[in-house]
Amino acid sequence: MKGTLAQVRSYERSVQLLMVNQFTINLGFYMLMPYLATHLAGPLGLAGWTVGLILGVRNFSQQGMFLIGGTLADRFGYKPMIVAGLALRIAGFATLGLVDSVPALLAASAATGLAGALFNPASRAYLAADAGERRVEAFALFNVFYQAGILLGPLVGMVLTGVDFRVTCLVAAGIFAVLSLVQVRALPQRRGDESARRGAGPREGVLAQWRGILRNRPFLLFSVAMIGSYVMNFQVYMALPLEVRRIGGEGRFGTAAVAVLFAVSGLSTILFQTRVTAWCKARMEPGRALAWGLFAMGTAFLPLLAATALPAPESLTGTRLLAAVPPALSALLLAVGTMIAYPFEMDTIVRLSGDRLVATHYGLYNTVCGVGIALGNLLTGAALDAARAAGMSALPWLALCLLGLGCTAALYGLHRTGRLARPTPRAGAREAVAAA
Repeated sequence: MKGTLAQVRSYERSVQLLMVNQFTINLGFYMLMPYLATHLAGPLGLAGWTVGLILGVRNFSQQGMFLIGGTLADRFGYKPMIVAGLALRIAGFATLGLVDSVPALLAASAATGLAGALFNPASRAYLAADAGERRVEAFALFNVFYQAGILLGPLVGMVLTGVDFRVTCLVAAGIFAVLSLVQVRALPQRRGDESARRGAGPREGVLAQWRGILRNRPFLLFSVAMIGSYVMNFQVYMALPLEVRRIGGEGRFGTAAVAVLFAVSGLSTILFQTRVTAWCKARMEPGRALAWGLFAMGTAFLPLLAATALPAPESLTGTRLLAAVPPALSALLLAVGTMIAYPFEMDTIVRLSGDRLVATHYGLYNTVCGVGIALGNLLTGAALDAARAAGMSALPWLALCLLGLGCTAALYGLHRTGRLARPTPRAGAREAVAAA
C-alpha cells in the first residue's frame, strides 16, 4: 500500500485530487444506494413496481445522459461539469432522505443519475489529459481508489442505516458538499480541446462532432466488443449472489458469503492492481492486454460450471463449501480480468479519439456499454430462470464463458488488424473538424 501511495504522490495535484474525488464519490454513493430499495419498500411502503421505477429512473438518466455530459465537458471545461455533478448529488441524496412522495423521489433519483452523467466523463477525460504519457498507470491507481470506495461505502452505510436511513442520506449529501467545496477551491481549471468550442453555433457544432464520432468505426467496434466485459463484471452483483443464496440459503451464512464476494473483488484490486498493470505493460501491447483481460473474465465462470457437475453434497459443510468457494473464485477471476483490462481500456478510448473530444468519446462509450449491460442482464436473468425450470444449472455459466471467449476473439481481432492504434484523420475529416 505504501508503494501505491508513493505512486499517487508522483502525479501532479489535479490527478491526486481526481483519485480522492472518485474514492469519495463511491463512498457516498455506495453507503446509500444498496439500502435505498429496502427503505422505499419498508418504511415508505411503496409497491414493488414503484421501487423498480424509482431505481430504474436513476439508471436511465445516467446512461441516457452520458453523451450529453461528455459533450458539455468538452465544450465548457471539465471542472464545471465535475462540480455541477457533485451539486446534483447533494440535492438528490438529501431529497431521498427527506421526502416520501413518489414524484419527489423520482426527481431525486433522476438527479443522482444525471450527476453521474456529468462528472464521470469529465473526470476521466481530465485524468487522461493531466496524466499524459502515464495514463495507463494513472487509470490503474484510479481503479484502486474506485474499488476502495465501493468496498468501504456499504460498511459505513450499514452502520448509519442502523440508526436511520435519513441519517445515511444526509451524511452522504454532506460528504458530497465537502467534496464540492474542495473541488471548487483546489481543482485547477481544465478545458477540453478548443475545436469542441468553435463553430457557428452550439447546435451545429455538437451535431457535427457527434456525426464525426459515429463515423469513427474502430471506436464503435471497440465499444461494442467491450460490452461483454461489463456484463460479466456485473454478475458479481447479480448472478453470483443469486447462486450463493440458491445453494446456501437466505440466512446469515448466505449474507456472509455474499459479503465475501464483494470483499474478494475489492481487496484484490486494492492490493494488486498496480502490480498487475506494471507487469502487463512491460510485456504486452495494449490490445493483447485487453484480450487477456477479457479471457480471464470468461474463465471466471468455469468454477461455477465445474460445480454443476458435482453431486449434491449430503452434509451441511459440503453445501456451504459449494455455495461459497466457486462463486468466490469466480469473483476473484473477474477482478483479475478487470485489473488487466481496465487501465488499457481507458487509455484505448483516448487513443481512438485521437485526443479530440475525449469526454464526449467517454460519454458515448459509457452509453453503449450501459445499454449492453441492461440487455445482458435481461438475458442473464432469463438464462438463470430457464436453467432452474429445465434443471440445467450449467446453462448460464456456459453462456457467460462463451460470451467471454467471443469478446476475447473480437478484441484480439481488432488488435491484429491495427484498429486499436491511434487513428490517422482523413483530409476531409480534418476539414470537417475545422468547420465545426
